[in-house]
Amino acid sequence: MSGADSRKLLSAKNLGKIGATVVGLAALAGTGLAIGATLETRHVGDSVIAAAQPLSAQSRQVSYRTEVIDGVKIFYREAGPADAPVIVLLHGFPASSHMFRNLIPALADRYRVIAPDYPGFGQSDAPSVDQFEYTFDNLAKVMDTFLGRVRAERYTLYVQDYGAPVGYRIATAHPERVTGLIVQNGNAYDEGLDNPFWEPIKRLWADPSEANKKPLRDFLTTEGTRWQYTHGVRDVNRISPDTWTIDQALMDRPGNKDVQLQLFLSYGSNAPLYPSWQAYFRAHQPPTLIVWGKNDQIFPAAGAEPYKRDLKNLDFNLLDTGHFALEEDGVVIAAKIRAFMAERVVPTLGR
Repeated sequence: MSGADSRKLLSAKNLGKIGATVVGLAALAGTGLAIGATLETRHVGDSVIAAAQPLSAQSRQVSYRTEVIDGVKIFYREAGPADAPVIVLLHGFPASSHMFRNLIPALADRYRVIAPDYPGFGQSDAPSVDQFEYTFDNLAKVMDTFLGRVRAERYTLYVQDYGAPVGYRIATAHPERVTGLIVQNGNAYDEGLDNPFWEPIKRLWADPSEANKKPLRDFLTTEGTRWQYTHGVRDVNRISPDTWTIDQALMDRPGNKDVQLQLFLSYGSNAPLYPSWQAYFRAHQPPTLIVWGKNDQIFPAAGAEPYKRDLKNLDFNLLDTGHFALEEDGVVIAAKIRAFMAERVVPTLGR
């Protein structure tokens, strides 16, 4: 191959769009995602040279830490260089930072990745409903304080399910801190709540009686939790039973079902904030990556589409999987995140 042909093959035009994806596919490291090396792209004149480099095992090592916020122990997972761009992973219901166990090392060679558990979830403290205010306002307040405590001054927010109302409260309060959004089945539009799953929850919002709590309490079972992980997936045999087993064990702690019912009730406080979140999208135009499981019956694709109305710098992807898209399409999502960060977020950080 001639030098001219080589330069043409490696031109920014040819590699610009796919290069970062190749980077991600070659760099996925950690449990279930490792393939051993990363491809780093660097510009030389008008060309891009792809150079294979080994991943740093040390940078991919996950640490398990705690911070105490107003007397409540907050557990979190962290990996990556301390001075790297920050990605904050905000989990959904009924999960915890465990849902990011594979994604964290797949990103940590280039980014500082932080994944906390909310109060009442995962390894964080789970005070009773009499001892802690389980509202989305308060969860966002605790997470905002937590991010200050761990010195996360600017960050890209990854939001899924409950992570969206927590993360969007933080984003609207501190838009200058948010460098980008990664949205996995995280709702911000009325269209996302217009489906049968939400009917019993909406009845609870209208009347928080014991009669309206009962069908929701019946949902907080192994069968209900397993369904959240398996509905809409292509191959249920690819979904680890550890996921719903761990979540259910934590939810079965004394008093925790009351915690979850309180948050079901508090979820009604989110929809009135949707206009302000959408105004934030329009005014600040954060670079946004959507990686949405389109077969989700909780937050269906109808809730993803409206993001196109308000966001201009948007990478929009519907994936053929369910609510917990990382479980089946973690490799794809990690590659898209690496491309998104390299192409749309990191170039803006010096501004």
